[in-house]
Amino acid sequence: MIQIIQHIASQLQAAYPADEAEALAWWIVEEETGLNRTQLQFGCKDTTFSPHMQEIIARLLHFEPIQYIFGHTLWCGLDLKVSPATLIPRPETAELVELISHSQYPVSDCRVLDIGTGSGCIAIALKKQHPEWDVTGIDISAQAIEIARENAQRNGVEVNFMVRDIFADCAELNEENSHYDIVVSNPPYICEREKSGMRRNVLEYEPASALFVPDNDPLLFYRRIASLRWGTQLFFEINESFAKETEDVLREQGYTDIRTIKDIYGKERIVAGRLISRSS
Repeated sequence: MIQIIQHIASQLQAAYPADEAEALAWWIVEEETGLNRTQLQFGCKDTTFSPHMQEIIARLLHFEPIQYIFGHTLWCGLDLKVSPATLIPRPETAELVELISHSQYPVSDCRVLDIGTGSGCIAIALKKQHPEWDVTGIDISAQAIEIARENAQRNGVEVNFMVRDIFADCAELNEENSHYDIVVSNPPYICEREKSGMRRNVLEYEPASALFVPDNDPLLFYRRIASLRWGTQLFFEINESFAKETEDVLREQGYTDIRTIKDIYGKERIVAGRLISRSS
């Protein structure tokens, strides 16, 4: 078995660093055999290297994300379906979930809105950790909402997912949902000019509409969401280059207790604030 993993990793090193190639090799074999790493190392007979494995390697060498190849990913304790209609959940976003989950909020009757929910990862993770919370997720993409609903079902939680466009008339949403204790969003925040420094597996496969904003208006989603004033507490995942500017957006809309939190890589990644009054 170890020889097969080494063989896969050696092929993948044509496109990936050695440590990443090895991690991908283990992932392939785990998926193909249904066994975990411990079972593969200590309790499994050798598996034949199959043509299907070679097909997976070929797709990876064309930089297709392994999460899309297998159609799911493990993230924040969840098994989530993903497709090119949704972003692949990142570790930084798991930090956003943990920050919210471990903050001080009502034990019950806490209403949460996840804007731009995508695969539903944030909404589902919060609901999983706090079953007593009332969680809603919205997204402009009907395909994403379909996947989010499936993810809620496969992870055994009930989340209200809806197709909504926050730049359209929001009267219907206001009537439906009134006010939330927590609003959270990981909106598009990568500037078009940043594409040159990004990896092909992101640029060529993940949905551009969920990633990029115009160079001349990088804060349009933050400005719009903050102006809706739907939540007492607001949490954003942000572009590390615009922490101060994002704070200013919240301040202009009347938010207080504004703070920026760094991620595990030391990058300014989360901006949070509190809205005392909803009056204009």
